[in-house]
Amino acid sequence: MADWNDFQKWLQDSVFTPLEDRKMPVMEHLVELQARLTRTVLVVGVVFVGTFFYADALVQWLRVPLQNAFIPGKLQWVPTDLPVVPFVFLAPAEALWQNVKVAGLFALVLATPHVLWEVWQFVVPGLHAQERRFVGPFVLLSTLAFYTGIGFSFFFVLPFALNFLISYGVNAGFIPQLSIAQYVGFALWFLLVFGMIFEVPLAITLMAKLGWVDVPFLKRYRKWAFLGAFIVAAILTPTPDPFNQCLMALPMYVFYEVGIISAGFFRKKPAPGSEPDTTGDAAHRPVAATPVMSDDPYVSVPGSGRRG
Repeated sequence: MADWNDFQKWLQDSVFTPLEDRKMPVMEHLVELQARLTRTVLVVGVVFVGTFFYADALVQWLRVPLQNAFIPGKLQWVPTDLPVVPFVFLAPAEALWQNVKVAGLFALVLATPHVLWEVWQFVVPGLHAQERRFVGPFVLLSTLAFYTGIGFSFFFVLPFALNFLISYGVNAGFIPQLSIAQYVGFALWFLLVFGMIFEVPLAITLMAKLGWVDVPFLKRYRKWAFLGAFIVAAILTPTPDPFNQCLMALPMYVFYEVGIISAGFFRKKPAPGSEPDTTGDAAHRPVAATPVMSDDPYVSVPGSGRRG
């Protein structure tokens, strides 16, 4: 325990204290912001050059959930009963533009650690030492949650949704033939939305840690959260069908419940001395009545200290 306390003291003195905010003029903040944005754009641009060379392979990977299903027990993809679905492009530059879009999105995803690092370095001088201790792990966990949401959507949600939608059209007698732009937009949007959905418990936990919400507040608004999940899903769903709306809304609400549990563990601790003493004789000690002036129409509750 002594070694742990020594390590915490060393961490505070060597890492957190030197980062304490120094008073900077507004122009210095703007210059620093410009420099960090420039570095971020350059890093994303360099990664984009690499991903663009593999854009065709990335598009092929995006096509995997269309006619395959992932089997967790075997850790492999197996073909479904869907017929071969050909892809077409309806504009001369549509195929090229989809490669650019896919390469750009994957470049942004791969460069996310550097982007978060630049954001962290920009905001950390304005944070107190106790805030930095949980904001740092929060940034790391939010990155992992975003990647986990993308992976969950790619391996489970996207194949299920595509198989249902294409099968419905085939059973209705239509011939499946997809535009590359429509399919790529549908797949990328699904991946991004589920990456954000997996951030819901962390966002609720952070708000509880900052004292903005608490568990009774979150429980009180459960039904509104359920309704809000379906409204948000209706806005974010790339297709108007209720099937995909449910695929997004139900996980969103489940993660809201997970956030309630997490908020109970990581809630903001009350300041010492802020809670009333209810132990011993203090709980049975009579409370003196608050004197009320005759011209005051409000009668205060004993012990509340409230005046009109």
